[in-house]
Amino acid sequence: MADSFRVIDVHQHLVQYQVYAPGYRAYLEETNPDYFGPLMERFSQPAEVDRMLAEAGVETAFIMAEDAPLTTGLASTEYVADFCRQTKRLRFFASINPLTKLDAAAQLERDVTDLGAGGLKLYPSYQWFYPNDRALYALYAKAVELGVPVTFHTGSSTFPGSRVKYSQPIHLDDVAVDFPELTILMAHAGRPFWYDECEWLVKRHPNVHIDLAGLPPKHLPQYLPDLERIAGKVLFGSDWPAIPPGLAANISQLQDLPISDKAKEQILYDNAKRVLNL
Repeated sequence: MADSFRVIDVHQHLVQYQVYAPGYRAYLEETNPDYFGPLMERFSQPAEVDRMLAEAGVETAFIMAEDAPLTTGLASTEYVADFCRQTKRLRFFASINPLTKLDAAAQLERDVTDLGAGGLKLYPSYQWFYPNDRALYALYAKAVELGVPVTFHTGSSTFPGSRVKYSQPIHLDDVAVDFPELTILMAHAGRPFWYDECEWLVKRHPNVHIDLAGLPPKHLPQYLPDLERIAGKVLFGSDWPAIPPGLAANISQLQDLPISDKAKEQILYDNAKRVLNL
């Protein structure tokens, strides 16, 4: 792997959750038999994750907490924060379920100020809400006040119980208009139905960005034909551990893309450093 580019990974997950939803566990066991074997045993240790990141040339990685009991399970903000504080290379995004938290804004303030969350991850298709529901506006206002970005899952979810209608990127247009100071990251670029919507949104709104989590880098020119033009609004996220053939290989594929070195530097490092206040 080439080593000329610094790397920040803005989107990873834990291998070991506190609780797996039965359907999600069955899905993982069927599609990735190794997930509950050596992979889980090894990477349930923060030091092993840190070693893997170092070998891949990643300076900092953000792990997403996940409060989605209806679809995937629970990796609470507290649980993820405890995991990440054991190594300096790891940071995290809080997860708040707006269907179950009576005061989500107050919870976000605690997650940021007390636990050190670097942002908020919301899962519309896992948690069953539209991002432009005004019931969430107090939460967005708090994110603006705290100066932290919000990452939204966009696009498909194959896990049992997920409802894809909630994750269409166009719903974020309202959020971007009503909260022009809110930094919005669209995880997965709307895969596979709405790549064009995501490209349009980042061109329309200064505060909207794309997070590449889970997208094979070698296919990015096909998914995002205007990648060179929008490179200043695109952040590298791997979606590890759910990425064949591995983190280092994905970074290498991105470095080999037929785009400028400046664009690669923006995507792999510069944009994340700016957007995440690193």
